[in-house]
Amino acid sequence: MPLSLHAAFVPSCQQILGGVRAMIDQAEGFAREHEIADAEFIEAKLADDMWSLPWHVRACWVHSKLALDLMPTGEFSPDFTDVPASWDAMRAMADDALDGLGGVDESALEAIAENRVFFVLGGKRLMEFTVANFLLSFSQPNFYFHATTFYDILRMKGLPLNKRAFLHTPRAIEN
Repeated sequence: MPLSLHAAFVPSCQQILGGVRAMIDQAEGFAREHEIADAEFIEAKLADDMWSLPWHVRACWVHSKLALDLMPTGEFSPDFTDVPASWDAMRAMADDALDGLGGVDESALEAIAENRVFFVLGGKRLMEFTVANFLLSFSQPNFYFHATTFYDILRMKGLPLNKRAFLHTPRAIEN
């Protein structure tokens, strides 16, 4: 049975975003319990030339919900104008992405899988893809990079997370 584009992209984003969403709650609780200022987490970066924690939530939203929303238009341009600045804003962004992913129509996505889409930055078309190749070779790797970096920043700041926190709820067969 061939794997649909929807099956290859959407459920995995939902799974990992579920983990990101839960880690937001865990991080806020940890900060409260240990009397750590929110800024200690929210402004944290892995390196000086990298984005801080909330940017990675935004990037997960960009490379999941926004990417899927823009695929029918034939152009994708990342939008980083609304970077969340609090735990509540990060939660809201993760929830919005999860809601958007839950509403993706599988047949509509399959219908456009071979359509052309351009990656646009600064008003310039930089790369051309099929929708399927864009989602699987550009958005999906970016999505995982930013979700992983979000996890890594929290670990670096002392939050006791394990791999299960990142993986969240795998789609195992229940016995």
